[in-house]
Amino acid sequence: MNRMTQALQNDNEKNLVLLKKRALYYLGKREYSRKELRDKVSPFAESLEISRQQINQTLSELEACDWLSDKRFVDQFIFSKKRKFGLKKMEYELKMRGVDEIIIHNALNEIKSEEYNLAKNIWEKKFRKLPKNHEERLKQKRFLQSRGINSALIHQILSGKLSE
Repeated sequence: MNRMTQALQNDNEKNLVLLKKRALYYLGKREYSRKELRDKVSPFAESLEISRQQINQTLSELEACDWLSDKRFVDQFIFSKKRKFGLKKMEYELKMRGVDEIIIHNALNEIKSEEYNLAKNIWEKKFRKLPKNHEERLKQKRFLQSRGINSALIHQILSGKLSE
């Protein structure tokens, strides 16, 4: 009995090492939020009969070693998306990835001062000139809304006013 219990414990420890290696492999490719990484490794963990509690414990170890960081994930995400999307869309996307709202708001507040210029660049890349008629204006407005740009900024951009 003792050998069997010891063998099962050794297998469990080996499986936890395999889970940690898999998580580090994913983190080596790009940053993940804690929720994304948990979702990514869960099927593998289930195949190794690792409990949800053990998965969370492994993720906590990765956070303690600073290999997994929601803050770093948010910074990287915003850096890569700010030229394509407005603050509202980035906030929504980060919430869907399970990032804490405090981390999201702190990171977005850092680029709040750039919001007008980023939105204007998104608009200029697609349209380059102000709308000539109501139909064009609606088309440009819908485009900017779909990119998560604030309606006050959309009005400023489409009226040709400079940032206040």
